[in-house]
Parts: sequence; C-alpha cells; structure tokens
Amino acid sequence: MGERFVVVPVDGGVRVAVEGVHSDAVVSDPAPDTGSSTTGGGTVDDREAGEDSVFEPQDPDAVVPILEYNREPNKYGDGVPKENSPFINNTDIDKGNSYDGTNMALFEEEMDSNPMVSSLLNKLANYTNLTQGAQEHEEAEEDEGPKKKAVKSPQMGTFMGVYLPCLQNILGVILFLRLTWIVGTAGILESLAIVALCCSCTMLTAISMSAIATNGVVPAGGSYYMISRSLGPEFGGAVGLCFYLGTTFAGSMYILGTIEILLTYIVPKAAIFVAEKKEDEVDALLNNMRVYGTCCLALMSIVVFVGVKYVNKLALVFLACVILSILAIYAGVIKTIFEPPDFPVCMLGNRTLQNHNFDSCLKMEVIGNMTVTTKLWKLFCDGSEFNATCNEFFINNNVTSIQGIPGLTSGVISENMWSVYGPLGMMVENKNLSSFGGSDPAQDIYMPYVVNDITTFFTLLVGIYFPSVTGIMAGSNRSGDLRDAQKSIPIGTIMAIATTSFIYVTCVVLFGACIEGVLLRDKFGDSVKGNLVIGTLSWPSPWVIVIGSFFSCCGAGLQSLTGAPRLLQAIARDGIVPFLQVFGHGKANGEPTWALLLTAGICEIGILIASLDAVAPILSMFFLMCYLFVNLACAVQTLLRTPNWRPRFKYYHWALSFLGMSLCLALMFISSWYYAIVAMVIAGCIYKYIEYRGAEKEWGDGIRGLSLNAARYALIRLEEAPPHTKNWRPQLLVLLNVDSDQGVKHPRLLSLTTQLKAGKGLTIVGNVLEGTYLTKDAEAKRAEQNIKSAMSTEKTKGFCHVVVSSNLRDGFSHLIQSAGLGGMKHNTVLMGWPGTWRQSNDPQSWKNFIETVRETTAAHHALLVAKNVDSFPTNQDRLGEGTIDVWWVVHDGGMLMLLPFLLRQHKVWRKCKMRIFTVAQMDDNSIQMKKDLQMFLYHLRLDAEVEVVEMHDNDISAFTYEKTLVMEQRSQMLKQMQLSRTEREREAQLIHDRNTASHAAINDKAESGPEQVHMTWTKDKLFTERNRNRECNANVAVRDLFNMKPEWESLNQSNVRRMHTAVKLNEVVVNKSQGAHLVLLNMPGPPKNRGGDENYMEFLEVLLEGLNRVLLVRGGGREVITIYS
Repeated sequence: MGERFVVVPVDGGVRVAVEGVHSDAVVSDPAPDTGSSTTGGGTVDDREAGEDSVFEPQDPDAVVPILEYNREPNKYGDGVPKENSPFINNTDIDKGNSYDGTNMALFEEEMDSNPMVSSLLNKLANYTNLTQGAQEHEEAEEDEGPKKKAVKSPQMGTFMGVYLPCLQNILGVILFLRLTWIVGTAGILESLAIVALCCSCTMLTAISMSAIATNGVVPAGGSYYMISRSLGPEFGGAVGLCFYLGTTFAGSMYILGTIEILLTYIVPKAAIFVAEKKEDEVDALLNNMRVYGTCCLALMSIVVFVGVKYVNKLALVFLACVILSILAIYAGVIKTIFEPPDFPVCMLGNRTLQNHNFDSCLKMEVIGNMTVTTKLWKLFCDGSEFNATCNEFFINNNVTSIQGIPGLTSGVISENMWSVYGPLGMMVENKNLSSFGGSDPAQDIYMPYVVNDITTFFTLLVGIYFPSVTGIMAGSNRSGDLRDAQKSIPIGTIMAIATTSFIYVTCVVLFGACIEGVLLRDKFGDSVKGNLVIGTLSWPSPWVIVIGSFFSCCGAGLQSLTGAPRLLQAIARDGIVPFLQVFGHGKANGEPTWALLLTAGICEIGILIASLDAVAPILSMFFLMCYLFVNLACAVQTLLRTPNWRPRFKYYHWALSFLGMSLCLALMFISSWYYAIVAMVIAGCIYKYIEYRGAEKEWGDGIRGLSLNAARYALIRLEEAPPHTKNWRPQLLVLLNVDSDQGVKHPRLLSLTTQLKAGKGLTIVGNVLEGTYLTKDAEAKRAEQNIKSAMSTEKTKGFCHVVVSSNLRDGFSHLIQSAGLGGMKHNTVLMGWPGTWRQSNDPQSWKNFIETVRETTAAHHALLVAKNVDSFPTNQDRLGEGTIDVWWVVHDGGMLMLLPFLLRQHKVWRKCKMRIFTVAQMDDNSIQMKKDLQMFLYHLRLDAEVEVVEMHDNDISAFTYEKTLVMEQRSQMLKQMQLSRTEREREAQLIHDRNTASHAAINDKAESGPEQVHMTWTKDKLFTERNRNRECNANVAVRDLFNMKPEWESLNQSNVRRMHTAVKLNEVVVNKSQGAHLVLLNMPGPPKNRGGDENYMEFLEVLLEGLNRVLLVRGGGREVITIYS
C-alpha cells in the first residue's frame, strides 16, 4: 500500500510527515539534552525567543534539518502566523544543487523557494517517525558518539501495539476487588445497566478518538494533543490538566488497590494498626493504607525516576498476570458445573458471620463424648460455660452453613437478579433464611457480623465502576510504535473495548450465577476466612487471582506514575499555562523530574484519602471530562467540515459523538454531582486562566472554526437591518498616522478610543502608506505590528488595517468605504486635527483632511476630530473635579449628548460633570429654551447643567474684516505665486504672529467681562486695533477706517459672515469653557465650492483658538439617542 504524505502546519512552518505514523505520549523526547536540541538551526530557546517577531529575516546560515522529526508538543502550532517551511521558501536547502534543465524553465525563478516534487520526495525517503522512548543515561552517552545507533522502524502491529496495551489498561483493580461486590449490591440487572452505560460511553468515545487519531499524526501528549489541537489551547489546557489529574489519581487508586490486596489477602499480619474493637476496624484499615500507600508511592516514584525502561520491560509481565487471572476465573466457572469449590459461609439466622476467629460453624460440638462450646460461642457469650450470658439473637437463632459458591447450575442466579442497597452498618443477610427477634442494634455492632462499610446506592456504584473501563487511550498514546497507526488504532481500540465489555458482561452474569448473594456482598471476603471473593471462584487456586491482581495493580500504578509526568511535561512545554513552565524541564535524558515530584505529591493526596471507593469517583470525573471533550472535538470538526478534517477512519458520525458527549456528562452527574461540579469549576478556572494569562496559540482548532461560523452567521443576521437607535453606539474607524519609522505618531488617539469605547463595539484602527504594495509590503507589516503593539499598550480592543495606496487621499477614501465587514462596519470616523497645516509646504495635507470630512458626510458617518490630541489624558490619568462642556449649536442626531455619557463611563473621566451650552438667537426665548432642554435631558436620563448663551446680531467688527482680508490675501497670494520654501515659511510666520496678536485681543475682550461679548464697534477700539496691527507688522499698512472701506467692500461677504460667526462663537466658548477638561463642539461642514477649502481651515482655526482639548463632532445624519426605553 502506497504511503500518503501530509504537510502539517507546525512551529510556525510546515512539517512533513508520513501519514500513519504517530508518536508515543507516555515516554519522553529522544533528544539527550532538551536544552540543546536543535530545531530549525538553533536551540529550542533560540527559537522561542525569536517567535515574537514574525517579520524578522531568517538566519541565512541556518540549516534546517529535514530528516529530524521533533515531537515536542510546543513545536506544534506556536502561534506564529507566518509559515516557514523547510521545503517552502527555504533557499538554503538545495545550495549547490542549482537547476540548469530546460524542461521546467518556466518555473526556474521559483526553484529557490519551491523545490521540485522529486526533490521533496527524495528528502522524505529517509524520514522516520521515531518513538518517543526515554533514553537512559548510558544510551544518551552512546548517542553522543560520532556514530549514531541504527534506528529501527516501528514494527508493532494491531495486536501487540494497540489491542494488548488497551486490554492491560482497561482490565484492572476494580474487576478484581469490586466487581463481585457491585454485582451483589446492585443485582445482575442493574450491574448490567452500569456496565452497558460505561462501556457505551467508552465505545462512543473510542469511535470519536479513532476519527481524530487517524486525521494526521498524533505526537507526544496523546489525548491532550488531540483535544488541544481540535478545540484550542484553552480547552486543551483545561482538559489536559484534568486528564493529568485523572491519571494521577488513577495512580493513587492502583496503589491503594495494591495495598488492599497486600494487607487483606496476602499478609494480613503485616498491619501496623490493629483494631482492638470491631468498630475501629475501618479506621485501622484506612491508617494502614495511608502508611503502606505512602511507602509504596515513594518506592514506585524511585523506580520511575531511576529508569522508565524497566517499567516498560515489566509491562508484558503485568499484562500476562491480568490475562492469566481472567482465564483462571473462566476456568473456575466451568469447574463449578462439575465440582463446586468448598467455601462454606456461616450464617446465624439470616445474618452472615465473619469467619476469622472460629473454625467450625457450630454453637457446640462433641469432643471425646463431651459436649463443649465452640469458639463461636465465646464470640457471642461472656464465657465458655453453658450458663454464660449470651447475645439474645445468638440464643434465638440457629447456626447454619451454606455453600458460598453453589455453582453455575444451582439456580442462585434468580436470587441475585435484584439490588440490595442499604446504609452504612447494614448487616449482610440472606432473605431465604429465617431469623427470630432479639436483635439489639447497640450490641450488634460489636458482634462478628458482615456489614456494609459504606452506604450503597446506584449512582455511587457507577462512580466506583467507571475507572474499570478507562484506559482506552493506550493505543493512541503509543502510536509511534505502530507499523500502520491509521489502521491499527481504530481496530485495536474498538476490539479491546469490545473484548473487555464482553468480559465484564459475562463476569457480571457468571458471578451472579455462581456465587451466593451474601458472599457477593461481602466486600473483603470476611465470611470465607479473608479470601478474595473472586479468588474463591478461580481455578486452580485463589492465589492465582491474588498474585495476578497484585502485580496487575503494581504495574498499572507504575504506568500511571510514568505517563502522568510526561503528560504534564507536554502541557508545560506547550507554554499555554505560564506557571507550569518549570515542569517542562527534566533530566539530561528528558525525564520529567519536576513533573514526577508534583505527580507524587498529588498522588499522595489520593493515598491520604485512603479509601478506594472514595478515590474512584474522583478520577471518574476527570476521565469523563476528557472523554466528553474528545467527543466534542470530533463533533465540532465533523459539523464544521474543515478542509483538513479527513480521517482514515470512516465509521463516525457527529450524532454518535454528541451521544457520547451527552452520556459522559450524564455519567458525571450520576456518579457524583458535587465532584462533577468541582471538576467543572477546576476546568473552568484553568480555561479562564489560559484565556487571560496564557500564550496565544494558533493551532487551527475547531473552536476557532466554530467562532468563524458563528461570526459569519451573526454578520449575515446583522446585515438584514440597520441597528435601532437604542442599540446605536459609535463603531469607530480611527485614522492613525505613523512616522517614517512606522511608529505611531499620536498614541493618545488610541487612549481616547479606549476611553470612549470601554471595550464595547467595533474598533478599526486604519493607516495609509503612500506607494505601491509590492515595494511597501514590509513597511506595511511593520506598521501593522507597531499599531497592534500600541493598541495593546493603550488597551484598545479592535482590529488593525494598514492600506498601501498611490496617494493618501485615495487610501483614506478606500478605508472609509471598505473597512469592516457586513453589519460590522464603522459608523464613526475618529481622526486628529492637522495641527501643522499652515506650516506645511504641501497643501495636500489640509486638502486630504477636508476631503475626508466630505467623504464621511457623503457616507453618512459621524466624524470626531480631536484637536491637541497629545494633551488628552492617558488611560492611567484620573481627572479630578472638572467639566466636559458640550456646545450644542446645531442638532446632530444626539452625538454631542451621547459622547460625554460614554466618556464618563471610563474611570479617567468619571469625576467630570457634564455641562451643555446652547446658543440663542435674537428672536429665541432663552428662558423657555433652557426649560425645554432640561426636560429633554431628563427624558434622556442624562445628568447635566444647562446654560443658554444669547448671541445678538451685532455689527461686524473691523477685527473680523481684517482677519478675513488677511485670510483672502494669503489665499490669493498662494494661488497666484509659486513661492519659494523660504518665502512660504516667512509668510507662515507672519500669519502666526498676527494670529498671536489677534488672540491677545480676544483675551483682552474676554477679561473685560461677559457683557463685552455683545460688542459694537467704537472709536476707541478702532485706535486700539490700528495700533496693535502697526506694532505687529510694520510692513502692513493700517489705514484709517474710512480709507479701508473700499478693500472691505471687495471681500467675499460669505467669508466675512463666516469669520464673524467663528470669532463671536470663539469668544463665547473661550469665555465659558476655557477651564474645561474637554470641549465638544459642532463641526461646521466644508464649503460646497472647493475653492474655499483653505478659508474653511482658517475658520476652524479661529473657532478653536484659545482652547486646549477640543473634540469637533459632526453627526452622521441619523438619530443616535432616544428618550424611549
């Protein structure tokens, strides 16, 4: 069968892998020194340090090793968006192999970056997917020599590579220690329901897992890798850590099982704590478990630390123990048909007795023609005499002996069909036997009865049983050892689950059909002299099961302590959970030392719990959560139909995955609702932590695809209708300038954006570079990177869009027209005032500004222009008591009202009060206007002070005429004369000096009192104006008022009126709002005749003169605020 090659995006680039070859998640990296292993021509640390900049050129001397396949999980999808492949865009691979043929001359210019297919396939010929086997010290030393060891290609088939490892992981401690007790307590029918629930869950999960595992190579990390690459780093990290905790607690459970077998069935006399009273037996057992469990954990940790290869070599021995034990059970069942084993159970009335301290199940026996009391008598009486005081129940009931294992043909199956649940301390009774009264509960607890050690109910048994079906990931975790992983993993895993399901179902039925109910419910075999209950059924000896289960639990515990640290190391090396970074390091040969220490510490918590029945539901939760997300990953990928979703395993369906997911969730809450909530809270906390603090990763995960689909759906829905006024908020397009080094010129514009938006709605930060994209692409990317960095610094949440255009005018036009997508388009443009337009040699700067104003008006967008933007507060500033003054001259749809409200939501402006000024004309009723405005604000639910300023129709001042004249003269001169640069600068300085003088005049007038606002022209003011102009500009003749009239008459009267408005309004605004933190003012529209554009800029300069922070506002032609709810 021909191999198929897949190009997998990894490490910011493209790795090429032979599909069908996976790696081992349980064992570590092959590199002898993880700190110096080279990938891409440098150390791992070098690569990680250079990840942050995607635009820096690659080292020209770096040689990318094609044939090395490093499977460290953090080398897969490290978030670098630009791909760089050892095959694509790599000029160093084929140095010396220049192409000089003629057949492919059409492609000869691309040979440096895109190699020939034959060249690619030739390099893949020597590719090998090495197993992730941990090297021991001596192996690492040998590898350092000049000659490397010959690498054997993976040769394992389905049976040895997947089927048997899965079998070993699935069958284990619960089968040997708890299944008989579950059958006896729940009954055959309910036990079958438990087995069916759990096995269905794992079978559905295996189907989903097979689909994911056959959709490309699964490197180190196993299930963690599958989930994280399918659902993203947040889910991957959360579920990966849950799976790690589950594996760790599984280690605790196996160690507890090992100690339980050791102390209960092999050497009971080794117990350190011995109960003197019967009621203390449970506590003594738990304390023994804690002491011996801790010792066992320490020993196993040392074994794992010293050498994992010994664990791997012993795995086959442990597996043989499991298989022999199961065969012994079936052999024992068959033997019961012909010759049932002799394990009598002593009953007092209908109560089961513990058979530790007596030999014969009799009250009295005849020895040498003498009737004497037995040891049993002494347990219930205060002496061995016949007249001793005895327990009343003991006197009233007979002692009988029943066969513990009556055999397959005995018909006991009908009695074991139904459940027998009960509380803690309930006696194990046989309902077929009669008993007579005299029971004293206060005394019964001291008697040698077999009782329930915990309260039993159906959901508890589900939680205790579920760990016995886990372990289905063993095949996918060892995929690097497989000859054909794409074929072996599905077949091996599903066959292993089918086999173990068959074993569990048959065991449930056979146990119920062969073993007496009271013996089944006897958890520790107290009624059969402390024998393992399942051992009593086995052939040829109970010791086969005892020894087999002991080694099985030992092996499983070692496997957990081997696998869990490597899983944690894989998560740590991915870099998604910052505080786990230290656990990514290990010994020189890659052994995860720190991770092993943490694993042992968590494992100790489970051992201190000490009860197998209490630990089992904990790890059930974590495994169920892992399986839930495996199903979710498969379902999401299937429904999204992502192009890369091409599993070799075809027998999957999203409905099966959803069913498996629902079953996992149901089992979590069935097993233990409070543990389920705790597990989900832990996973949720890890998810949020990774989301806020973790490294950003792009792994092509399904959740990102889901987000894209949801975004597409939402955008299509949004486009159906424009937003209602109640939902309107400024969706900003911020026009940002960059300097020659592509650094952001005015970062305070981004601060204002953040304060205005508070993270809500859409923000697009746009920039235009002049030139062509082919020559400016590097600059554009650098500018985009710098803008994103500035956005991050200023906490501006949004998108960045850099456009390269032949001229700035067209670039800004394209941004205004095309930025955004569908319903998520901007409705407001924010830009800075071109403060240096007068000094600029190029009139295009202010012309671009005016054209942008016109285009926003044509596009029905609102416009915000910030003057002196560099003086605006940063996000760290906290403005004290002050005001935000709104000058509402013309109605703009309510923008002027809405903006201060939005600003005051941010902590920078929170202490500022809002004042609204409106202008009354001669024929307006200012008192009524104020009342109406106050009522309007009340209905808008806005708190603001209201003031109405009256502006009378006064005579136009000589000052206004003079400013208009100077403005027109300057405009005319610039149009008619091609001034040199020096002359332009001189002219700009002249205008600047005159404006300074004019500003001083305005301040003088403002200081004379508010009544001077409504000024008229007087003779004194004429001489003051004349003298000031003479002092400022000696070369400008200032004539007598009457001599200047002819020049005034030649002025454009429209310009005179506009200048008059600008001067008068500026006087009023400066007088009222000079001390305000921010002034919001209606922005007049540009003239329809483009010939007056320069005059328009002068009008705005006059209007804003003397004000510090100003935000000019121009509405978008629609209402943005409403009084209705």
